[in-house]
Amino acid sequence: MGAAFIRLFFHDCFVRGCDASILIDPTSSNPQVEKKAIALRGYAEVNTIKAAVEAVCPGVVSCADVLAFAARDAAVVSGNFSPFDMPSGRRDGVVSSFFDVLQNIPSPINRLPDLISNFAAKGLNVDDLVTLSGAHSFGKARCSQFNGRLYPTVDPTMNATYAAALKTVCPAPGTGGGDPVLNNNRVAADPNVLSNQYYGNLVTGQVLFVSDQQLTNSTYTAAKVANYSTDAALWMQQFATALVKMGNIQVLTGTAGQVRKYCNVVNS
Repeated sequence: MGAAFIRLFFHDCFVRGCDASILIDPTSSNPQVEKKAIALRGYAEVNTIKAAVEAVCPGVVSCADVLAFAARDAAVVSGNFSPFDMPSGRRDGVVSSFFDVLQNIPSPINRLPDLISNFAAKGLNVDDLVTLSGAHSFGKARCSQFNGRLYPTVDPTMNATYAAALKTVCPAPGTGGGDPVLNNNRVAADPNVLSNQYYGNLVTGQVLFVSDQQLTNSTYTAAKVANYSTDAALWMQQFATALVKMGNIQVLTGTAGQVRKYCNVVNS
C-alpha cells in the first residue's frame, strides 16, 4: 500500500491543504466530494489505521496526521529510507469538493511550465517537483492516462522498445479493449519499491506520463534528473525533506477544523 498512501497524501495536500478532505465520503447534502474526482486506493486501510489509533488515544490524532505518518512510513518501508521526523498537529477540514480537485491536481499531460506553476502555487519549487516525482517509481496507472503517447503514433521522446511493449497491454482508444491497469515502473524487478530508478527510466525514455518526460525538457531539471539517477542517497535525503515540506501546505492548527473520529465523515 506504500504508493497508495503517498498518493493519498499528495492529493490531500494539493487540494485545500493537508486537511484529510480527500477522505470524506459523499452524502446526500454533498454528493460531489474530492474522492469522486479521481479513483484512488487506500481509503479502507486509512480507516483501519484511524480506528486502531482511536482505540489507544481517542480524539487526539487527526486523519490529516494519519495520512502524513502513513506517507512517511511508506517511504521507510517501501523505499528503505532511514526513519525521519514528520511534524504533527494538523487538524481535519470539514469541506470536500470534487471541483477543487480539478483545479489543483496536476494532469499527467501537463507540460513543464504548468507543472512548475502548479507546484509554486502550493509553495513548492522546481526542486520539489523533480524530487517528489520520484514517487512514480512505484504504484499503478491506467492506459488512458498515457495512451496519447502511444496512439495514433508513438511519442518520439518515448523509448521505441518500451512503447511497443506498452502497446501489447494498452489497446488503441475506441477499440473496445478497456482501460487496463499496469505498474508505473515496468522496468523494475519489483514495481512496489520506491527508488531512484524512476530517474534512470526518465533518462532512457521509459516512463509513462507526459508530465514525467517533461522533467528532461529544461537544462536545470534534466541535470537534476541525471544526478538523481546515479545518486540514490541524495535523492532519498531530498525526497524526505520535500515530503515534509509538502505536509506543511495550508495546514489547519489550533482551533481550526476538528479531529475527526472517523476519517470518512465529519464529526456531527
